[in-house]
Amino acid sequence: MAMAMVPHRESCNGDINKHLDAGKYVRYTTEQVEALERVYAECPKPSSMRRQQLIRECPILSNIEPKQIKVWFQNRRCREKQRKEASRLQTVNRKLTAMNKLLMEENDRLQKQVSQLVYENGYMRQQLQNASVTTTDTSCESVVTTSQQTLRDFNNPAGLLSIAEETLAEFLSKATGTAVDWVQMPGMKPGPDSFGIVAISHSCSGVAARACGLVSLEPTKIVEILKDRPAWFRDCRSLEVFTMFPAGNGGTIELMYMQIYAPTTLAPARDFWTIRYTTTLEDGSLVVCERSLSGGGPDGSPAPQSVRAQMLPSGYLIRPCEGGGSIIHIVDHLDLEAWSVPEVLRPLYESSKVVAQKMTIAALRHIRQIAQETSGEVVYGLGRQPAVLRTFSQRLSRGFNDAINSFNDDGWSVLGSDGVEDVIIAINTTKNMAAHVSPANALPMPGGILCAKASMLLQNVPPALLVRFLREHRSEWADYNVDAYSAASMKAGSYAFQGLRPTRFSGSQIIMPLAHTVEHEEFMEVIRLEGHAFTQEEAVLSRDIHLLQLCSGMDEDAVGAFAELVFAPIDEMFPDDAPLLPSGFRVIPLDSKTCEIQDGLTAHRTLDLASSLEAGSAVNRASSDTFPSTCSPRSVLTIAFQFPYEIHLRDSVATMARQYVRSVVSSVQRVALAITPSRLGSHMGPKPPPGSPEALTLTRWICQSYSYHLGVELLTSDSQTGDSVLKLLWHHSDAILCCSLKSLPVFTFANQAGLNMLETTLVALQDVTLDKIFDESGRKALCSEFTKIMQQGYAYLPVGTCLSTMGRHVSYEQVIAWKVLGEDDTAHCLAFAFVNWTFV
Repeated sequence: MAMAMVPHRESCNGDINKHLDAGKYVRYTTEQVEALERVYAECPKPSSMRRQQLIRECPILSNIEPKQIKVWFQNRRCREKQRKEASRLQTVNRKLTAMNKLLMEENDRLQKQVSQLVYENGYMRQQLQNASVTTTDTSCESVVTTSQQTLRDFNNPAGLLSIAEETLAEFLSKATGTAVDWVQMPGMKPGPDSFGIVAISHSCSGVAARACGLVSLEPTKIVEILKDRPAWFRDCRSLEVFTMFPAGNGGTIELMYMQIYAPTTLAPARDFWTIRYTTTLEDGSLVVCERSLSGGGPDGSPAPQSVRAQMLPSGYLIRPCEGGGSIIHIVDHLDLEAWSVPEVLRPLYESSKVVAQKMTIAALRHIRQIAQETSGEVVYGLGRQPAVLRTFSQRLSRGFNDAINSFNDDGWSVLGSDGVEDVIIAINTTKNMAAHVSPANALPMPGGILCAKASMLLQNVPPALLVRFLREHRSEWADYNVDAYSAASMKAGSYAFQGLRPTRFSGSQIIMPLAHTVEHEEFMEVIRLEGHAFTQEEAVLSRDIHLLQLCSGMDEDAVGAFAELVFAPIDEMFPDDAPLLPSGFRVIPLDSKTCEIQDGLTAHRTLDLASSLEAGSAVNRASSDTFPSTCSPRSVLTIAFQFPYEIHLRDSVATMARQYVRSVVSSVQRVALAITPSRLGSHMGPKPPPGSPEALTLTRWICQSYSYHLGVELLTSDSQTGDSVLKLLWHHSDAILCCSLKSLPVFTFANQAGLNMLETTLVALQDVTLDKIFDESGRKALCSEFTKIMQQGYAYLPVGTCLSTMGRHVSYEQVIAWKVLGEDDTAHCLAFAFVNWTFV
């Protein structure tokens, strides 16, 4: 056996030596490496011809074979890949190390909180056992209060420094201690790959939110960004520093006035008079803390159209991380004086979730956005710089807030109504858009801006779903002629309302993405609405409308988040300083702790919010007691549309604007009714469109026909009640859709999975035809099996793909089609079940 293996070993050694000779190691000189590096910088993977050309052009490489050159480039690419991977892993390791440290600190804080609660629980038990008559006050005041004397001399550094140090201590006790009973923000789970650790207050005075996160910026840069509050806090109308002086320990003290917008038309704005303290701790951490001062501010009273609110010790703690980056702790603690707003709106001012979404999380997201823009990870469209696009989004938000609030000191005044108080008309004669657009072409006739706005209460309508529908189905609520008027006025620099050329709009819209934030909670886009001239002579002129649109709050899982759709007409190639006249919608969830919905309100899904403000608390309590299980989420929808006008056309434009907003309100009410879950239960789907059988009847027809034709049950349930069957069909995992038996079949009903697959709603479902969703092979398969469906009652369509209304491809394993029989066994519609569908 040994003798037989020798030749084999010699053969193996010979093969190895042969390969070693063919690919022997080559030592390159410095000049040769430099020449190869220059080529690698231009082309990391040169072709065979390029390598041979390199040898001919570089005499210093003439003694190296082409195969060796190929090996060198392979090794060079491998080293580059290893270097990038090593750098990436180092970055991930630093992030995980910092996040681990943050989570350990959070765990320590929670352990202290548990110990404190155990101690308080034991103390309370002992007091209850020892004192049968004495009542022990067990309320835990979570906020450390500090008595302040009225500050009459705002230039008193000694007194202000004392208050600043107390503010610092109280803020740190909230940021890293147990001064506030923090609970995890719903939907915000901590972890290495998460957004951060977000918590809200529980049983403390005011409303408070806290966030901790890792940011790849230096502490000084973060402090600079956060102190510029109007740049990231969209509700901040103004921020003014009245006095600033050094604190003697390297820090600074500032006396500031801040005013924030009201989110709806039926609440006043808020303002704050605060002291802000910036300093450095012994461990090198930077702190910016802030609190309200007594004394009422420089003039002793809040601004007109505002209510003075209180900021309890709040701020930012920024700690540097090893290897770069920072760990940031944010605390926002406010008393928004909920007494000053109507009772129906008070949950908005008593919700820590709202503060978390609008202030705390917004600050952390803004810092992360700046960090990614700085690193070059964000790619934007149309060649715009990130700062420019961010400015556009801020201007859209600010212009929309200005329209909703209509501050008198900005030049706004309210026009008299036509006797019906559902729509408010405000005008501003200090803003002449024509002169701003084109001063050379400005008309001598004075004009201004007119705003029509209204608010309504929505019952059991998800804000994210409503705004998404308004964005995707503009034709359901918009009047393109009104859009054309506003766009033409902005573009031409004049307000020739009566002279607007007639245009026919097809209703089609083209959406061009422009930018989005890192977390995709907000995105900007340009919309082009296609228009067509009536005459051939005018066809050469563009009739398209372009809108710059900002969408936010599309995440249905975000608790306490506002949903907005704001847009403004723009020129096709809008410059960086293009004027904007924003209009749009804002949906605000009202997250109340107790059900305070009247019996009369539950009968109407939408109504004028002003009409509900006279409801008595006694009625609310009676309704709450009578219907404890029918409490459903509410939200406030605010609509504001702005139009330019000439002074002699003011009344005409006001009439047009009032009628337009009323038509939009009516359209939104119809949409809200369609997407509102059925009153049969909070977990059931919407009713079918008008003209269709009732939900229970259609469900019974679908299930009975399926069982009759296929011999098996579509739904498996022990309960035979219609309520249970409808719930099961609505939540069925397969996409079940029904279409009419017409020459052009259109969809008339879909369960939740069907709506998700088509990316639409029940209202827009009626505009979707059967041939639009199937591809060519799917249409052929359906046509070949149609006769079988009508004669046999059912058929199976093979695996394939279809299209959603948003143009996305959907794959499915099988489609079961069956004929739905109605009364007297007549064919009512066709039903389709898409089995195991998924987006490609």
